[in-house]
Amino acid sequence: MTDTVIEHITVDGDRWDLLAMDHYGDPHGYARIVRANPHVAPTPLLPAGVRLAIPVIERPVSAHGLPPWKRGGR
Repeated sequence: MTDTVIEHITVDGDRWDLLAMDHYGDPHGYARIVRANPHVAPTPLLPAGVRLAIPVIERPVSAHGLPPWKRGGR
């Protein structure tokens, strides 16, 4: 796990799941954002102007699409 975060200031209509979709490509990843922001109540809609820490996650690099010399193995 990484300690790197992106700061996000909420706007009207922000929701935990939409933030997860925007940052992780998966709306079900919202729990890591909620855990990183214990100062914010986990309500369905977030109020505008709230400062959130969005944890940065490393995505695995796929060998698909890489030239053979960068794929590793044989």
